[in-house]
Amino acid sequence: MEKEPVILTKEGYEKLEEELNFLKSVKRNEISERIKVAREFGDLSENSEYEAAREEQANMESRILYIEEQLKHAHIMDSKTVSTKVVSVGTKVRVYDYDLEEEFEYSIVGKTESDPDQKKISDQSPLGMALLGNKKGAKVTVEAPGGNFVCEIREIKLAD
Repeated sequence: MEKEPVILTKEGYEKLEEELNFLKSVKRNEISERIKVAREFGDLSENSEYEAAREEQANMESRILYIEEQLKHAHIMDSKTVSTKVVSVGTKVRVYDYDLEEEFEYSIVGKTESDPDQKKISDQSPLGMALLGNKKGAKVTVEAPGGNFVCEIREIKLAD
């Protein structure tokens, strides 16, 4: 079965590459050193430092595999090919929320880049899915876990 492409902005791809490089070149060595030092404490069956370092190593190796898989299937959105006629990954959209009577601006990104604190929402989030493919002026109903709400697309532009 073909794996679904991972949609990333250029910035998101570069961040994943940086993290992967850091994990492989710096973090692996740090954890290996911690394991080596913890082994010197003696009996490994009751050595909490050793167990903690091994658990951290396992988590890090899982993260490395995850990032490698993401990068292998990455589809980088080229800002030159992103249209501002409709909402898509790589656009920034200003919406008016009728329930809250407020405007919000979000960048639409792939799921691995999502960061709500930075106003980056995933194309697979309830709001992202509702907005995708719609034009300026469209009113969309968002089916969210906390209840449905309606918002209007006020502006679509290229994300920073």
